[in-house]
Amino acid sequence: MNFPVVVSIGQSKITLHAIMETAGFFAGFRYFLYLRKKQGDVIKQGKRIWILVGAIFGALIGSRLIGSLERPYELFLTHDLLDYVYNNKTVLGGFLGGMLGVELTKKIIKEKQNSGDLFTYPIILALMIGRIGCFSMGVYEETYGSPTNFFTGMNLGDGLKRHPVALYEIVFLLLLWISLVQLEKKYSLVQGARFKIFLIAYCIFRFMIDFIKPSYHIVFGLSTIQLTAILGLIYYYKYIFHPKKLIQAYA
Repeated sequence: MNFPVVVSIGQSKITLHAIMETAGFFAGFRYFLYLRKKQGDVIKQGKRIWILVGAIFGALIGSRLIGSLERPYELFLTHDLLDYVYNNKTVLGGFLGGMLGVELTKKIIKEKQNSGDLFTYPIILALMIGRIGCFSMGVYEETYGSPTNFFTGMNLGDGLKRHPVALYEIVFLLLLWISLVQLEKKYSLVQGARFKIFLIAYCIFRFMIDFIKPSYHIVFGLSTIQLTAILGLIYYYKYIFHPKKLIQAYA
C-alpha cells in the first residue's frame, strides 16, 4: 500500500483523506437527522439549530486552538500566525470546544435540556469514517504512531514499522459504540449520559494513545493533547467518581 492514498477522478487526483473526511461529515449529519426523526428531540427545532451553530463554531475554534498548541515552538516561529492556526487542528480540541460552544449557546437561549445524546452515535460514525482517511495518509499527516516491533506494526510510508493508531482508534470507537448500545439495553440512562460517557471514554483513549505517538512534551512528559484530555476529564470528574449519577434505573 502506497501512502498517501490518492484517488484519480478524471484528470484530477484527490487524496482519500479528503474524500473520507467529507464523507464522514455527510454520513454523520444524515445519521443525526435520521435519529432525530426516529427518536424525537427534547429540544425544539429553532433552539436545536442554534445549538448546532454553537457546536460548529465551538468545534472550529477548539480544534484550531489546541491543534496550533501541539508544537509551541513552531507557533512562535511561524511568519503567518493565522494560516498556521487555521491549518492545524485536532479532533479532541474540536469535541471539547464544541461542548463549550453548546453550553454557552444554551445559556444564551435559555435551554436547560441536555442536548448531546442525539449527537453521540453520529459523531462516532463520522469519526470512524474520517479516521480511515487519516490512516490513508500514512506518515504524511500527524496521525501515525511511534516505531514498534509489536505485531500490529505497519510500514506507513517511511520504511519503519509503526503503530497504526488511526486503526486502533477505529476499533476503539466500534467497541465503544457497541458498549453504549449494550449499556442502554441494561440501564435507563439520565438525559445527556450517553454523550458524557462517550466523551469521558474518548478523553481516556486519547490520553493513553498519545504515549505511542510522536509528540512534543509540554510539561511532566505530557503532550498538549494529553493535557487537553485531562482538562476534559476534570470537567466530568463528578461522573467519573460517581458513575451512578449517569444511571436512572434498570431498563
